[in-house]
Amino acid sequence: MPDSKAPSRRPAAGVLLRNLAAGLTLAAITIPEQMATAKLGGFAPNIGLYAFIGATLAFALFGASRVMTVGADSTITPIFAAMLGALAAAGAGMEGSAVTLAIMVGALLLLAGLLKLGWIADLLSTPIITGFLAGIAVHIVVSQLPDVMGIAKPGGNLPQQVVALVHAAPGARAWPVAIALGVLGLTLLTEWINPRLPGALVAIIVATVLVGRFGLEGPGPEAGGVEVLGALPGGGPALVRPVLQIEALRDLLPLALLIALIVMMQTATVSRSFAGRRGADVNRDFVGLGAANLGAAMLGSFPVNASPPRTAIVREAGGTSQAAALLAALVVAAVALAGGGLLAHVPHAALAGLLLFVALRIVRFGVIATVARQALGEFALIAVTAAAVILLPVPTGVAIGVGLSLLHGVWIATRTEVVELTRVPGTTIWWPQSQRETGDREPGVLVVSFAAPLLFANADVFRRSMAAEIAKRPLDTLVLEALGIAEVDYTAAQALREVIEDCRGRGIDFAIARLESARARRSLERFGVLALLGSDRIFLSVAQAVEARKPKKK
Repeated sequence: MPDSKAPSRRPAAGVLLRNLAAGLTLAAITIPEQMATAKLGGFAPNIGLYAFIGATLAFALFGASRVMTVGADSTITPIFAAMLGALAAAGAGMEGSAVTLAIMVGALLLLAGLLKLGWIADLLSTPIITGFLAGIAVHIVVSQLPDVMGIAKPGGNLPQQVVALVHAAPGARAWPVAIALGVLGLTLLTEWINPRLPGALVAIIVATVLVGRFGLEGPGPEAGGVEVLGALPGGGPALVRPVLQIEALRDLLPLALLIALIVMMQTATVSRSFAGRRGADVNRDFVGLGAANLGAAMLGSFPVNASPPRTAIVREAGGTSQAAALLAALVVAAVALAGGGLLAHVPHAALAGLLLFVALRIVRFGVIATVARQALGEFALIAVTAAAVILLPVPTGVAIGVGLSLLHGVWIATRTEVVELTRVPGTTIWWPQSQRETGDREPGVLVVSFAAPLLFANADVFRRSMAAEIAKRPLDTLVLEALGIAEVDYTAAQALREVIEDCRGRGIDFAIARLESARARRSLERFGVLALLGSDRIFLSVAQAVEARKPKKK
């Protein structure tokens, strides 16, 4: 009997060991990263640790993905940092505003998941996302250069900060620069060797030990000019009351909507990229991220996001369930509660070096080069989005990027025109005439296709293209091949009705072939187009429609 059960125990033990290894690896990578991200947002480093703890516990309970990790994220933190700083200057309180924002983002994500709005995550195109990430990377680099150089942070917008940093460059202190570049170099090296190596943690520990060993701690040049974090609050996370003033809530709502959209985009990407055999459940993962944001808010932290690199590390380390993330949260909690003395001596420059690594990692250099080579117009979208994020307030720049993505999709739809089909000789196949040298036409018959959903954006193009084709030669039959028409909205349905009525006025029999989309068929029925056309003028194929053409009245 013991032998018969041994095989089942061994695999279970192996899974447990793999999740244990993945959890410890995740914790080693997460601790410095979460501290650095909190610092990026203007918070105490331990707030980032609490964000990871609260978010991980909540996502493990409500999320679908077994390997997704969540927490403070350098992609969204620069977006809300400036707004929260402005609210703090106005007396609203930065911590309370951050908690309020996390609650609002969490509520929006819960609503998106419950309403099954996973499709919203597909509204941002790859060039727009690439440009957004490039712009965010520039913000991260500029925000960390003062700590790298060992100087005071300049004020003003980003271009003004860049000018001030250029002027202050001759006064940069050698030790902070060396520490930041050393952390950056060691982290890059270990990631190149093996992404699972905790290079960032090792680099920060080495930097902390060296600062203490050589007495470099202190703001003055005689001490080396290396500033450290200092004593961190102990006793666990503080209870932070959310901001409830109507004016503050009104200011935070557009920001919450923007952050929720970006979180949805990133969550959907991670969910689909690391889906198991059962596939991804994006909507339930939205619910998980909504709960994660509420969990972070309960521990006095700020909005959180899914993490593609940390999720990849969990998968590569052998993690198969949320047990790995929960173990990492336990380790992070131990550090947050008992490691204040050690963290107090971590140099600001070391965390700045780690954030420089993050900035380099989020820029998609390969995508930028490929798009520039293959699609110059879409490369312009990358450049414009990046410039908007860099030169304008980050939320405004991101909103412009979202708008450009939607406009780009609409522009593509408006370029679709009616295409004439001709019959491939010796077959019953009808094919776009422009793509073949020869093709057969039936006398008095015009067969056209429209390879796009019929929507308000292309309704006028459809109407004008159809009129132009009808005017080319005398006709008695017009067949619309509708395979590519996946949906029809009200505006386009009225345009189609006008085309049908125009054909009737000219004595042309109008038919539709291959209307395979159930949604498009329901729309045409709802808008009265099928009743106007008649059920006997809907055919399964173009050949059937041509064969069933009505004889022309004499």
